[in-house]
Amino acid sequence: MSKPTPISGFPEWTPGQRMIEQFVLDRIRATFELYGFAPLETRSVEPLDQLLRKGETSKEVYVLRRLQADTDGPAGDDALGLHFDLTVPFARYVLENAGKLQFPFRRYQIQKVWRGERPQEGRYREFLQADIDIVDRDTLPPHYEAEMPLVIGDALRSLPIPPVRIQVNNRKICEGFYRGIGLTDPEAALRAVDKLDKIGPARVAELLAETAGASEAQAKACLALAEISAPDPSFADAVRALGVSDPLLDEGIEELVAVVETAAAHSPGLCVADLRIARGLDYYTGTVYETQLIGYERFGSICSGGRYDNLASSGATRFPGVGISIGVTRLLGLLFGADALSVSRTVPTCVLVAVTSEGARPASNRVAEALRSRGVPTEVSPSAAKFGKQIRYAERRGIPYVWFPGAEGAADEVKDIRSGEQIAAAAGEWTPPREDLKPLVS
Repeated sequence: MSKPTPISGFPEWTPGQRMIEQFVLDRIRATFELYGFAPLETRSVEPLDQLLRKGETSKEVYVLRRLQADTDGPAGDDALGLHFDLTVPFARYVLENAGKLQFPFRRYQIQKVWRGERPQEGRYREFLQADIDIVDRDTLPPHYEAEMPLVIGDALRSLPIPPVRIQVNNRKICEGFYRGIGLTDPEAALRAVDKLDKIGPARVAELLAETAGASEAQAKACLALAEISAPDPSFADAVRALGVSDPLLDEGIEELVAVVETAAAHSPGLCVADLRIARGLDYYTGTVYETQLIGYERFGSICSGGRYDNLASSGATRFPGVGISIGVTRLLGLLFGADALSVSRTVPTCVLVAVTSEGARPASNRVAEALRSRGVPTEVSPSAAKFGKQIRYAERRGIPYVWFPGAEGAADEVKDIRSGEQIAAAAGEWTPPREDLKPLVS
């Protein structure tokens, strides 16, 4: 077999990095459940027509087909693609199972997704997302939009990572403003403004003219709106000072003020109203969120989402919702790249039980079983080598303790190989210090 060639955009962590990832997922999951979200997992594939019906995603979807499939392309039930986010499959799940669910339905979902993006630092083609969504039947009160940043703020604050800032906006503000200045294609204007950080105001103004039919004055007004940012409700006065009026604009301002005020009461400084935030997917209709990792702002958002009213609908019945997603792989990839996360050891093992001879291995196995039964991660030495060699084996793997079974009725002893301290111990009673029981992430 020739030497394997890595495939870019499909990360494979080291065991130590995977342990950090699992620690992060456990903390996120615990926070989601504290807020009453129930776990859910959906299939990895969706019909292509569902994946392509909302937003500019057609170039990113991976098509699924058999190797020997018709070369003319998938059709009918075979037209499947890997999901590019967890919101579209969740909306489909709600429609299919509405009769079995209790509304408002709160769920969290931690799964991999796939996007055909150009791989770069922090951006992958296969990555893990951690989503929360709340959906209701027919109407969804706006206070749920104010709850999303609280959950995410608590989840990310529980991790050993830099602080975050959640940027919030409301699509109704943008759409109402664009209507108020006479633009007839608000969605095109939103997509243009969403590229502001990537291409700058001059090019956005050109895009507004090309795609939304904006005049120079209208483009200037759109850019003036996008420049407004405030950590408190004062953003509302800045919007009104632009002299544009529209009922949808007023509704959006009211809703965003509630989001900012709720976040400030829960965690001062967590949220900032930033009216350049638009989100590229078309299905968002209200509050939208993007999250900056302080010190890593140049890499963009590590957590985003928003309110959607029409993604899940069947005839006259709608299931409006609001959701937000942590890009777990994106977050960890950036921190791993900066060597900003570490783990105290790269194996879960806390104790290595030495083997005095192969004939005495059953005695070592019994010690290990006793320790494991009390929740102490334990393994038995792979060979009955000299004790010095067994200790070095533990050192190489970062295992902090070596257990020596007593011979001919003598007491067992356990050695902290970092300090050299060695004491008599019984496997049914001895417990390591809490900080040594499991690897520590820092």
